[in-house]
Amino acid sequence: MTDVAIKRAISLPGAAVRERLRTLDDSAVVTAFLGGEERAFQELVERYQTRLLNFVYRTIGDREKAEDLVQEVFIRVHRHLHRFDRSKKFSTWIYTIASNLAKNELRNRSRNPLVLFQTIKKNWQDEERPLQFEDSNSRPDDMYRKRHLRELVEESVERLPEHHKQVFILRELEGKSYEEIAEITSCNLGTVKSRLNRARNSFAEIIAPALE
Repeated sequence: MTDVAIKRAISLPGAAVRERLRTLDDSAVVTAFLGGEERAFQELVERYQTRLLNFVYRTIGDREKAEDLVQEVFIRVHRHLHRFDRSKKFSTWIYTIASNLAKNELRNRSRNPLVLFQTIKKNWQDEERPLQFEDSNSRPDDMYRKRHLRELVEESVERLPEHHKQVFILRELEGKSYEEIAEITSCNLGTVKSRLNRARNSFAEIIAPALE
């Protein structure tokens, strides 16, 4: 499959995938793809595309660029999946690729004084984050307060330093374990816990005045 074909496959929602692929875990889907089942790759795309887009978008604050980077993630996965250590979690591997691309994007921006860092407008999806802000059964006034809280959280996360923001998003919004975060960010476990602790403290200090 060429890069162009991969991009086309990624852009096609609801592509036909064998029902059996949907019942397999990631490792089995990877094995199926490496065994010659091309549709298995589309199954991986469907499982991770939205999740990775949300993660990268939250990190860099530019949705259009985030879409490009996620597309690049899948191109790299397709090229190098044969090198993936199947004794490890596929989700950690693919998040690591996405994290590295996002960090490179931010690094490139910082080197160019003409590029202004955009205000992050996050588009969180309820089913994909541990923090729940809305409930369809809530009364209108309760839903308004929860939406307001979500906006405060978004604004507060935006103000965190980049290296704190990333671990905060991975842990508090993506629900990743400390070990997964360490692999994704290429930091040791102690550094992850230290950064997360500082991120939580900073987050609390930032959001506290708005909650009084």
